Parts: sequence; C-alpha cells; structure tokens
Amino acid sequence: MQYDYDDQNIFAKILRGEIPNQTVCENDHALAFNDINPQAPVHVLVIPKGPYVSLDHFAQDASADGQVGFMQLVAEVCRLTDVAGGFRAISNTRTHGVQDVPHYHMHIIGGRQLGRMLHD
Repeated sequence: MQYDYDDQNIFAKILRGEIPNQTVCENDHALAFNDINPQAPVHVLVIPKGPYVSLDHFAQDASADGQVGFMQLVAEVCRLTDVAGGFRAISNTRTHGVQDVPHYHMHIIGGRQLGRMLHD
C-alpha cells in the first residue's frame, strides 16, 4: 500500500509549533498531549514525530528506535496520568476505522470505568 502523507494536517502543524497544545510529555520520537475533546478524565493523544499516516504505515516504515521511543512515551503517559485502574489504547485507521486526522496517533483513555467498546 502507498501512504500519502498530508503535511498540512493538524498534528503536523502541532509538531511544527504552528498550533498550540497541552503537552503531557515528549521524547525524541513522539509527542503526547491532551485531547481537545476528552471522552474521559484522561484522554491523551500520542503521535510520532515522523510523517506516518496510520498504524500500519508506522509499523512498516518507522525505524526500530522510532517505534520503541513511541511505545516508551505511551508508557510514560500511563505513568504520569496514573491510569493504574485500567485504560484503553485506540488507534483509528482510515475511513472504516473513523480516523479523523491523517497522522498516526494513539488515544490513551482512562480515569474512570469505560463501557464496552463494540456491540454485536
């Protein structure tokens, strides 16, 4: 599959500092910030600093260091937000997955009891 990255998406603009965000933490490979429309007391987005459209694109093309750095930042978000009682990690992908921003991102959602994700 070919991945066409749009460098004008909102997350690319956040990474370039063109749009402000409420940073939770960051490292050399990723940035974590609070979602502007939180669905729970904890709702943090973790985005890689590289131009990846989706999870499969990131998994295919990101360096091993980039992938490890991303996951280490996910762990740091969980530690900082104290979601020890449980959380949900969601990566929506493309149209059927209802991906709103064409830059790979993972939602870390928690801080309360969450309902079932899917219904039959």
